[in-house]
Amino acid sequence: MHKIKTALLSYGMSGKVFHAPFLEIHPGFELLGSWERSKKLIQQDYPEVKSYATLEALLAEDVDLVVVNTPVGTHFEYAKKVLLAGKHAIVEKAFTTTVAEAQELAAIAEEKGLKLSVFQNRRWDSDLKTVQQVISDAVLGEIVEAEFHFDRYNPNLSPKQHKETANAGAGILKDLGPHLIDQAVYLFGFPNAVFADVRTTREHSLVDDWIDIVLYYDTFRVRLKASFFVREAIAAYQIHGKKGSFLKPRGDVQEDDLKLGKKPNLESWGKEAIEKEGILHTDIDGVLMNGKIPTLQGNYYAFFDGVYNSITNNTVEPVTAEDGVRVMQIIEAAIQSSAQNKVIDL
Repeated sequence: MHKIKTALLSYGMSGKVFHAPFLEIHPGFELLGSWERSKKLIQQDYPEVKSYATLEALLAEDVDLVVVNTPVGTHFEYAKKVLLAGKHAIVEKAFTTTVAEAQELAAIAEEKGLKLSVFQNRRWDSDLKTVQQVISDAVLGEIVEAEFHFDRYNPNLSPKQHKETANAGAGILKDLGPHLIDQAVYLFGFPNAVFADVRTTREHSLVDDWIDIVLYYDTFRVRLKASFFVREAIAAYQIHGKKGSFLKPRGDVQEDDLKLGKKPNLESWGKEAIEKEGILHTDIDGVLMNGKIPTLQGNYYAFFDGVYNSITNNTVEPVTAEDGVRVMQIIEAAIQSSAQNKVIDL
């Protein structure tokens, strides 16, 4: 199997938790190392890899693929350098800080014949895979409305300075917002219009930390919400159709397991607790069904497998640059909508 030589642009939480473990277990990748500015940590976990002092040193290596997993405000600058150096790239969310930046990166990748993918791992959460299956099975009838939540209770400011200083990449709209928006567009397509309310609710916060976004489709609406002041969470996924409803609490275990140092695999990985199963209440061929349904297995490995196939077999990336552009278009519309208190046509 051809090995794709891969390097990370940081080895903080995202590199350690979301990327390196899957690059390690996938037989098609070889992890070369990471750019590390201050703390030199990657060799503690992977003694055989390198710690690069500069981005230029990393790009001078025989690297095929670079993971841009630095703060959002740096994504455009670093991803552009990676692409201009002739390397394929994975860029974390938010893809960029503006639509124009996203479009420029997409254009460079296309011009150079490189693969550029956005790391939207939440498409492979057990929750969303189950929601997708319920919608695909059409057991709810014509969809009337859907509501997705990414709620937490954490009134304290993040110790990560880039997350709490007023900059183009900070705020919940560009942190949790891209997950919710990407999931909605992945399931329902690109909306016709957007209405949004973007607020700051935590004491001393300098960035937005509460969002309520409504996506307008021809015959239904999708609402996306995220907050730091939800101590008692409601169902994270609520889908209502003309025949019935599906309610699913957030239950994917992958992030928590990865933070505990558990190693992903292809068999038992991503199986959530049975008590997190969603409730389906609907009419199926005249028979009323009201009960829990099994949750599908989640696995972020599928994203990396998709990237591998896109590079080696020239298939479409698992999450394309154009997907990233669309998310940024909705984010920009949400900012405009909240500022002007009106619906923004897309």
